[in-house]
Amino acid sequence: MATRNTVLLTGFEPFGGDPVNSSWETARALDGAELPGGVKVRALQLPCRFGSALGALHDAIQSQQPRLVLALGQASNRRALSLERVAINLIDARIPDNDAVQPIDVPVVPGGPAAYFATLPLKPMLQALLAAGYPAELSCTAGSYVCNQVFYGLQHRLRRTVVPSGFLHLPSLSGPEPALPLERLVSGTRLALEVALQPPAALAAGFSAGQIS
Repeated sequence: MATRNTVLLTGFEPFGGDPVNSSWETARALDGAELPGGVKVRALQLPCRFGSALGALHDAIQSQQPRLVLALGQASNRRALSLERVAINLIDARIPDNDAVQPIDVPVVPGGPAAYFATLPLKPMLQALLAAGYPAELSCTAGSYVCNQVFYGLQHRLRRTVVPSGFLHLPSLSGPEPALPLERLVSGTRLALEVALQPPAALAAGFSAGQIS
């Protein structure tokens, strides 16, 4: 039976030659954190491997029965917290994964819908991040690598449930001048989770529409 007292927060192992992955460092830092309402964060590291990432995610959802799921990923070319709006049913890997596998032009779920939208309250989350001084944006592409595979697989897995879910891309921590330090990635992700857990009525009352595209 679902207890609905946990949030599942996932991040990826390092890939592409980076020594760390900002998504896992952020998720790991929030593991065990208590959010409003006594909801606990449970972090899970996903493999950056097409053959096993979704299996690990599905197992965690089955065992934890979370109230909400937010998957994190690293986007080295971004300078802001990117709330992803849509996952596409496509894998088109620009580089091999950590198993040296590089699928080209194959579906995430054969026969599945072309796309799924996130079911998180993205615009209230964005508004809260911007108001708190975080560089943040809405994004209409999660790419076509393992991040998008996980995002699409997550939405497909939860499509007949009431569990909100989605994907947040974070800037990399590598290089001499990261866009954001780890502390800001952690606090920004926590704020996004806190907003996502609010009741719909509270979100509607506090959301100013019309200014965020």
